[in-house]
Amino acid sequence: MRPPVESLMGEWMAWVPCHLAAIAEREAPQLDRAAALLADAWQAQHQLFGFGCNHSGLLVDDLYYRAATPVFMNPIHVPGLRLDTGAPEYGSALERLPGLSARVLDHAPVQPGDVLLVVSTSGRNPVPVEMAAQAQARGLSVVALTSRAAAGSASGPTVADFAAVVLDSGVPLGDAALAAPGSPPVPLGPVSTIAGSFLLHAWLLRTVERLQAAGLAPPVLLSGNQPGGAEHNRAVLEELTRRGAWPSPVIP
Repeated sequence: MRPPVESLMGEWMAWVPCHLAAIAEREAPQLDRAAALLADAWQAQHQLFGFGCNHSGLLVDDLYYRAATPVFMNPIHVPGLRLDTGAPEYGSALERLPGLSARVLDHAPVQPGDVLLVVSTSGRNPVPVEMAAQAQARGLSVVALTSRAAAGSASGPTVADFAAVVLDSGVPLGDAALAAPGSPPVPLGPVSTIAGSFLLHAWLLRTVERLQAAGLAPPVLLSGNQPGGAEHNRAVLEELTRRGAWPSPVIP
C-alpha cells in the first residue's frame, strides 16, 4: 500500500514505483515469452521492427541505436504519424485512417518470421490495430505493448487480438495516474511512456540472457563517450551489415 502523501508530486512519486513493481510481477511470464520469440527469430536471421503512432512511437525509438541496448530495433517511421510535423492534431487524425497500415507494410522490408512490436496504449485506433492484423496475416510475430485497462470495453478488435504476446502496461484509461482537485477533477500524470519503456527494456534484457545461454554474443552498443566505445560500436555495426541486419529507420 502506498504511504499517504500531501501533494500531487508526492502522489506521483509514490504511484509510479508501485505501478512498476506491480507490472513487473504480473508481466514476467509474458516478458519471458516475448524474449523467447525474439531470441528464436534473431537466431534464425530474422529482424525486429517496431511501430507506434505519435507518443507511442517514442517507445519504439527508445530502443533504437542506443547505448547499453541490443541493436535489434528497426523503427517504422510513417510521415505524419510522428511528433515532428508541427501539426500533432494531424497525426491524431491520421492514426484513425483505415487502410493506411496495409500500404505501409507493402513498402516496408518485413519478411515472414520477423517480429513486429506494435505500441498502442488504448489499442483501439484503426492504424495500430490494422498494423497488427496485417503483420499477423503476412507471417510476422506481433508483440503488442498496450493497456487492457485503457482499452476497456472496446467495441471492435484491438491490437491485443492479433498479437502472439501481449505486454500489458496497466496504464489507466486516459493515461492519467492522478487527478488534481477541481470540478471536474483534472487528470494528470501520464504513465504510458514510463511503464512502456520499463517493460520494453526488460524484454530486451531477457532476450540477451536467452541469446547468451545459447552461446551467442548479442550486439550491444556502448556509449561513444567511454574509452573504446566508438571502436566497439563500429565493429558491432560492421558485423550486422555483413549479416544484412544493420537496423535503420524504415520510411515507406
